[in-house]
Amino acid sequence: MSLYIEDYAIIGDTCTAALVGHDGSIDWLCAPRFDSGACFAALLGGANNGFWRLAPAGGEVKSQRHYRQDTLVLETDFATATGSVRVIDFMPTSDRTGRVAVVRIVKGISGAVPMRSEAVFRFDYGRTVPWIRQRENGFNAVAGPNAVTLQSTVPMHPENGAFCSDFTISGGATEVFAAEFYPSHEHEPGACDGLAMLSITEQWWRAWAARCRWEGEWRDAVVRSAITLKALTYRPTAGIVAAATTSLPENLGGSRNWDYRYCWLRDSTFTLYALLLCGYADEAKEWREWLLRAIAGRPQDMQIMYGIAGERDLPEFEVPWLSGYGNSKPVRIGNAAHQQFQLDVYGEVMDTLYVAGKYGVPSDNDVWRMQTQLMEFIESAWQHPDEGIWEIRGERQHFTHSKVMAWVAADRAIKSIKRYRLGGPIAKWTAMRDQIHREVCERGFDRQRNSFVQHYDTTALDASLLMIPLVGFLPAHDARVRGTVDAIRRELMKDGLVERYATETGVDGLPPGEGAFLPCSFWLADNLTVLGHYDEARELFERLLALRNDLGLLAEEYDPVKQRLTGNFPQALTHVCLINTAHNLMLGAGPALQRADHNGKTP
Repeated sequence: MSLYIEDYAIIGDTCTAALVGHDGSIDWLCAPRFDSGACFAALLGGANNGFWRLAPAGGEVKSQRHYRQDTLVLETDFATATGSVRVIDFMPTSDRTGRVAVVRIVKGISGAVPMRSEAVFRFDYGRTVPWIRQRENGFNAVAGPNAVTLQSTVPMHPENGAFCSDFTISGGATEVFAAEFYPSHEHEPGACDGLAMLSITEQWWRAWAARCRWEGEWRDAVVRSAITLKALTYRPTAGIVAAATTSLPENLGGSRNWDYRYCWLRDSTFTLYALLLCGYADEAKEWREWLLRAIAGRPQDMQIMYGIAGERDLPEFEVPWLSGYGNSKPVRIGNAAHQQFQLDVYGEVMDTLYVAGKYGVPSDNDVWRMQTQLMEFIESAWQHPDEGIWEIRGERQHFTHSKVMAWVAADRAIKSIKRYRLGGPIAKWTAMRDQIHREVCERGFDRQRNSFVQHYDTTALDASLLMIPLVGFLPAHDARVRGTVDAIRRELMKDGLVERYATETGVDGLPPGEGAFLPCSFWLADNLTVLGHYDEARELFERLLALRNDLGLLAEEYDPVKQRLTGNFPQALTHVCLINTAHNLMLGAGPALQRADHNGKTP
């Protein structure tokens, strides 16, 4: 392992994505479908796995990189003793679902720089070595259903199973490399006009970014986060994956390594707000439509996560032939948490649909009928223990956050009836809402600590409790909320950042140790905002912005000791929370106030 997680950039075409290191190496590429298993896999470890490095050959090299403004086109400038060169990396935007291209353009800036391109293709997470065939202007590799063709304007030659090019680029000269992935039963792609694709792709991203209506402070951070969210969207279905990677560790060298290339219902309300507040109403509507398709069926069969097209079967297995990033094992494909019962997602779905209606996203009687069926299930399910927001792999508990979100489900159902003049058993749901509220305040609150607790019958804290005022369960100025915020700041903060919970308690059934959870740190900033502590909220927000890499990207977690990003990268929820917290701080009417919707009253 030579590169840190923050040393990578993301490029994508809104169907798939790749990670590019600052050394010019593409070490991870998801296939046309995020879950298909055709990818470069060097980032997960193992010298024999796939990669594609394009950089100066030998000698001391300094690199500097940036995205072209408001695009996902990456430029990396390399300075050497003999001159300087720029490598432009991007994935062309295209309507050809199932066919993905990576284009790499080399432009000489000054002097003469010896360059080397070395590409090793592997499929099935590094396990399958393809059949290689030479072509007039490159090579073709085929393995089962997967195929890739690599074309270049400079000669290539085979070398120990790699496709290699050695050439010298002079100032003003341009060379083009293009790899296109396609189903092996289809015809090989024709010649690639990389320069034309560059112009089209750049214009496409800038036109999309121009629709962002944010004009306040931190615009660059908000727009970059919105672009990252778009990059994690699968355009044909509008599904948004949590990250483009799997098994990047929450604790370097540890076993908390999960596959995040799926769509979580829990993130839906946050995501909807981020899209709507940035002015992307069409994307918000499409996300809601994805949500409705994914959860269609019996309420008791609703999952916490789905595939990008709404797939339900996401079996988890380990790939022992990969050593893992930083020797963090095991490397996991799929996610067994999709089979868990997590009560809070029902509240998230009800809240998402309520928010969509508030912002004018049209609904219909079929949607409301589905919501009433969800409520009927919640009536019988809310009193059961669950695996909770953090998807524990230990014993089920009566998690306080889960009960709060069951309250949210009832609350939004009642508000929907009143706001949209819908039919429903409002008296019964009001009674259930009040019952949940009383129970949480009695069993989920520790009077000695003056704080809500992680689950019933414990004194442990949990950063998910920061959602209590943000969803309107209690006003921010309630003494119990203040006490909870104070306790979290006192016991779950490390170097100014918030941890999810004390992993040493063993509640999650996993070995202890992980970094600070960045979305929770944004939630604390939101709490400070609604409490009126704007200076502290702003200071924390600026601290979080400073953790972004040089391209404005964030992972799931941060290790304050090693001062490194950890977890899957880039993380959609982290960037969604960045957008929402910026709105809370600047506009005074962001999600932290709008979602609560309690009018300052204590239920």
